[in-house]
Amino acid sequence: MKISKLIATHHAIIQQARLANLAQAYITLRRCAERVHRARLCGLVNLRQPDAAEGRMWASLTALEGSQSVIEEHFCDEELMEFADAMAFARGIELLDITFRIEALMPEFVHPLEAQLKQAGVDFDLEGESPAIHGDSFHSPVSDHRRGGTPK
Repeated sequence: MKISKLIATHHAIIQQARLANLAQAYITLRRCAERVHRARLCGLVNLRQPDAAEGRMWASLTALEGSQSVIEEHFCDEELMEFADAMAFARGIELLDITFRIEALMPEFVHPLEAQLKQAGVDFDLEGESPAIHGDSFHSPVSDHRRGGTPK
């Protein structure tokens, strides 16, 4: 392969990678929002990415209103990591630390991502199904393993 060809395709490759990351963030946040809706979760929450400098090795989702145990019932550690990473990418924030109403996840975070993808000409061919994308642990309404537990 010639360097001139690589340089000529550089922009298209970068754009394609950005769209792929945007699509992954959209799917992750949509599944999370659907889970929140099914469980009728509501209230103010704080979502934070891991920060080794602060001794926080896992993402955290803290209920600022309502019950923390109800939040923990619905999300395991790995799912929170994916959730926090998707939110950070969607918002363009490094070391995410964001407070929001969990019931507003769909209109405030998922719908704007959907609009960006549609504007870029992305076809939503997974609409009617719950897509099982490799590496995405948001595959069931309630995870088989809980925070601090051991996966089966």
